[in-house]
Amino acid sequence: MAESEGLARARLHSEPLAAVSHRLLASWHRSQRYGVSLDEVAPVFSGTYDGESLFYRCGREVLDGLRDTLANEPVSMMLTDADGLVLDRVSADRELLAALDRVHLAPGFSYAEDQTGTNGLALALADRVPAVVKADEHYSLSLAGYTCAAAPVLDPLTGRVEGCVNLTTWSQSSSDLLLALAQSAAGNTSAMMLARSQGQQPRPAPRGEVFRVETAHSGAGSGIVDDLSPAWRGALASAKSALVDHGSVLMVGEAGSGRATVLARALRASRPRGRILSAGAPAARDVEAWLDLWTPELPKPDTAVVIRDVDRLPARAADTLAELLRRAGTGVPVTVTASNYDDVPHALAGLLRTVVELPALRHRPDDIAPLALHLAGRVRGRAVTLTGAAERALREYAWPGNVAEVATVMHHAAIRADVIGVEHLPPEVLSHTTHRLTRIETFERDEMIRVLSRPGITMSEAAEELGMSRATIYRKRDRYGITLRA
Repeated sequence: MAESEGLARARLHSEPLAAVSHRLLASWHRSQRYGVSLDEVAPVFSGTYDGESLFYRCGREVLDGLRDTLANEPVSMMLTDADGLVLDRVSADRELLAALDRVHLAPGFSYAEDQTGTNGLALALADRVPAVVKADEHYSLSLAGYTCAAAPVLDPLTGRVEGCVNLTTWSQSSSDLLLALAQSAAGNTSAMMLARSQGQQPRPAPRGEVFRVETAHSGAGSGIVDDLSPAWRGALASAKSALVDHGSVLMVGEAGSGRATVLARALRASRPRGRILSAGAPAARDVEAWLDLWTPELPKPDTAVVIRDVDRLPARAADTLAELLRRAGTGVPVTVTASNYDDVPHALAGLLRTVVELPALRHRPDDIAPLALHLAGRVRGRAVTLTGAAERALREYAWPGNVAEVATVMHHAAIRADVIGVEHLPPEVLSHTTHRLTRIETFERDEMIRVLSRPGITMSEAAEELGMSRATIYRKRDRYGITLRA
């Protein structure tokens, strides 16, 4: 930290800088780089938010319950979005609310790190783990009178950060339970979102390989078919061209659409005998170990980098990695994936010069059958085929999970047959309903699909087995969006 900033920080923090945690110090560094004032919070008002979102409705309900619990305590409870915009605020303490209004910690104002510097909710969102920022640990002097505890809320299906729950009190008040309460409220919000969603099970957070070294012998980027759509080939060609021109590419698109595979193919084409460091976003508790892996690997000859899902990187991990890449120099090609450009951490965005978009699989219907056959063949250990009805069903499905979902579906189908028909596909692929089904409706839909997918069955036979009239089958088939025709 520069000497001038160290002197300025001494006004806010009574301890020596050496005693400050690495996490807090990193946040101070970022705050200084963003140009945040040390003296006061500059208000940034938006005033717009989606009050009808599932996250907001569930979070507000949790905060209302928490307000009753803390009715006699000087605590303000807040809900923010993933960018630090305060969506809602509840408290029974009028004095505290008036004070928070004076520092603009109120609905419609942004309290992101790049706007207000180090504070509890900004740090929790930046690092994607719970945070407490007490008194003079805040970057801005105007916030030194408060203590904030915040915990991020994760979407239970995608794992993405939806926002956070933040609890703020006076700096002289006891804060021992604030973090536990914030974490509990965040967990309850996520659980309520799951209960009120489509009834799906949450996708587990990716653990797998968050860092690996791929050599020419390990075949990076080779595990995919070549004869894919013009959209796929165009993205690959653009990535190759960017690597030749300046050695950096950002591939944007939905998770699971094949972004990292395109980049690995492009890197392998430009460096047939090189090493590729392929990394994903680590769990927050693994950041230090993950960063330690880069230092000995980056300087090795003929090395290139693929970083997956940089929009999920904790802020300090992104900052440190960007610095390591800068030190490595322009000889190291850097490629990254993200959902969109705006979500790329600032530190890494400065290293990238070309943005390439890969459309989601539902916008590349010609890719679905080749991918399905390829993925099924890998599971089966030999070539497999699709019936015409199965291929039509696969093309008509929206594939919200993109290629990753195709891999799961085809894995379960391929372990059962060499010729994959509709009877080997899950009900979700064969039903395009837009409304939430009850448990009984789901059972009825699955039974109809089981019977109607049987090869050669007639509608009369299906009606007899299901105990329904043909008219009822037609009506329920339309209600459940079943694409099968007997």
